[in-house]
Amino acid sequence: MATPPVDSPTSDPEADPTSTDGAGRRTRRFAGVALLGPAFVAAIAYVDPGNVAANVTAGARYGFLLVWVLVVACAMAVIIQYQSAKLGIVTGKTLPALLGERLPRRRRLAFWGQAEIVAAATDIAEVVGGAIALQLLFDLPLVVGGAIVGVISMALLGFQSRNRQRTFESIIAGLLLIIVVGFLAGLVINPPSAGNVFSGLVPRLQGTDTVLLATSMLGATVMPHAIYLHSALVVDRHGPSTTDARRRRLVRATRWDVVCALVVAGAVNISLLLLAAQNLQGKDGTDTIEGAQRAVGDAMGPVMATVFAVGLLASGLASTSVGCYAGASIMQGLLRIRLSMVVRRLVTLVPALVVLGSGVDPTWALVISQVVLSFGIPFAIIPLGRLTRDRALMGEFADSRSLRGVAIAIAVVVVALNVALIALTVTGTG
Repeated sequence: MATPPVDSPTSDPEADPTSTDGAGRRTRRFAGVALLGPAFVAAIAYVDPGNVAANVTAGARYGFLLVWVLVVACAMAVIIQYQSAKLGIVTGKTLPALLGERLPRRRRLAFWGQAEIVAAATDIAEVVGGAIALQLLFDLPLVVGGAIVGVISMALLGFQSRNRQRTFESIIAGLLLIIVVGFLAGLVINPPSAGNVFSGLVPRLQGTDTVLLATSMLGATVMPHAIYLHSALVVDRHGPSTTDARRRRLVRATRWDVVCALVVAGAVNISLLLLAAQNLQGKDGTDTIEGAQRAVGDAMGPVMATVFAVGLLASGLASTSVGCYAGASIMQGLLRIRLSMVVRRLVTLVPALVVLGSGVDPTWALVISQVVLSFGIPFAIIPLGRLTRDRALMGEFADSRSLRGVAIAIAVVVVALNVALIALTVTGTG
């Protein structure tokens, strides 16, 4: 996965001391590592239960066909998350706050409405996924499991404050490690052939259902709420920067933060699809998370099935906490209303519990939630691109010509995929 196109800030004597002694280099390296973290919190949005459902479904139904979708989506995510973080570092404000300052009242309310729908879809996916994991592990009813996920996420959100931001990041990073182990372990035991993997890198689709899945995978990988959130994460972690020298140093560190975090998230996503394609394709019932877990157990033993379920639980707990954080940032920025995290958690938990209690297939609910997310992507990335290329706002940190071109191409691809989904669904072709 390539590093984002560099927008070329000039050299920074203050941030890059000329000392060449070993101690000086080690000190600078340690200082750089200490700046990492926000992107790993944002990356949780890229490995949530919606990703599990979309990727397992794609692999079980169509094998390696849609590997290329994940590769493209992860590359897009690197660019977009870098832009969001850079915007927060340079301006000291979140993306929602900057939009709230610029949009007239009615448009601001409409924009907030669609962003909240996206946040609700996110929360449904995350709570439903955690509930499925608790059912797999402890045979709990889905509604009870969803309530437990909600309560635990409230406790995790208690660590989210500017004074305890690093503690919150450390907890989320620990859950991310569990997710990585839970979802990659099966692939290590039974890896696919290189030929099959490379065959999936050739861009192609096969009818309406693959367009639906591709859109779902895109919505699960490039997450609108993570785009809004990343600017808030860097502001909460680093605070406002008063000098260009500090901004340069933070922007440089952010490039590494974003690339490292999303390489990890991308590897998890691709591994989920490969795991399903290698072990589950053609087997009845394996296009659901529950069926996939049973098939993993049949193929690799009960220990691996448990590891998979634990990874899913960690995914649900971490991502629902991060999603609630994002929703609070959206509301505060666009409406200038600050709700306590506990109140917001209780309100956003209700739709997820309704879905769990309705009898709808939970895996399909997860896939559809990701399609809803994909329709929110243009509303996040188009304003983001306009702000980050604005020299009056960003100064020397405005997007370079190459980065602007890549951002425009991403927006075009996302909009085109959504239009294709609507057209194919309405006409019934495929």
